[in-house]
Amino acid sequence: MKVVVYAICKNEEKFVERWTRSMSEADEIVVLDTGSEDDTVEKLKANGVNVTEEEIRPWRFDTARNRSLDLVPEDADICVCTDLDEVFEPGWREALERAWKKGVSRARYRYTWSFTKEGREGVVFWIDKIHSRHGYQWVHPVHEVLQWTGKESTEKTITAEGIQLNHYPDSSKSRGQYLPLLELSVAEDPEDDRNMHYLGREYMYKKRWDDCIRTLKRHLSMAKATWEDERAASMRYIAKSYLMKGERNQARDWYLRAAIQAPHLREPYVDLAYALYEEKKWEGVLYFTGCALEITHRPKSYICEADSWGSLPHDLRAMALFHTGRIKEALEEEKEALAMEPDNERFQKNVEVLMRQIQEAKGIPGATPQ
Repeated sequence: MKVVVYAICKNEEKFVERWTRSMSEADEIVVLDTGSEDDTVEKLKANGVNVTEEEIRPWRFDTARNRSLDLVPEDADICVCTDLDEVFEPGWREALERAWKKGVSRARYRYTWSFTKEGREGVVFWIDKIHSRHGYQWVHPVHEVLQWTGKESTEKTITAEGIQLNHYPDSSKSRGQYLPLLELSVAEDPEDDRNMHYLGREYMYKKRWDDCIRTLKRHLSMAKATWEDERAASMRYIAKSYLMKGERNQARDWYLRAAIQAPHLREPYVDLAYALYEEKKWEGVLYFTGCALEITHRPKSYICEADSWGSLPHDLRAMALFHTGRIKEALEEEKEALAMEPDNERFQKNVEVLMRQIQEAKGIPGATPQ
């Protein structure tokens, strides 16, 4: 079985050594360099990578991905698409060969998109960028996806347990090209619900609140927009935009809609709890953090945010319990938060304050948790 890794890159010399070591379990590595001005190309070649240099104009991620796929030898059995800021954990090749069967055309595997500052996993979901050599092409100018073009009516996808890919993004790189490319993507295919959602989310990132609300309401009206998790995310982003515009009642209504749309997700409940925390509505904070913490199954999709699965629900709950006079319960929740972030100085201080208050005689005020 011949396995080939392929990638696109530009000015990523600092990742080359780590990336090539991670990909070395493949039989071959091919890279399309799209215009590096540093030592990326030289370092890749020194590490045995087959490099082709070619600028893509006008820039589109799908065009670049397809050109890099063209570089993969025709006799390859399996193609593995990664970026230079990603790292496979050792043993991925063996896990892939164990899972891959005759007739399979694509594999899903676990992907950690971000890590917390303490090094814990942040956003985790499952992706499917391992595929057969023929029958696929990349589509969309940005947030590009693999599209099945094979002779059979449907592709056959397997889940490859044991493959773990980790992402260590370069925070210095600009996202400036994303918005115009997303606008182009929506203009090219206005019925694609996923890119409509991405465009609305990008407007939120850019603090263009009205554009976010308008675009995501359009997403929710689309016939193809049926995935509950993504619909709930659009509702939450609409809510946040209203919140930033100072329209708190509208925001609360949209957060509630999100919770009703996808009651199996923590994120809408945590967002609601945080909004109510800002209003000092403690019983509401307790109710919605309780709803969130009752959900113990973490979804495998990208609609899964690190905050909701980290310390935040426990910390919000601790504050609400403290302000409603339930000090012992507050201490337990803050200990849970601290266990997730042991270096968090605020959590450390709050635990000390709460422990001291419990030890003091009733009626004697102590310090206030922050």
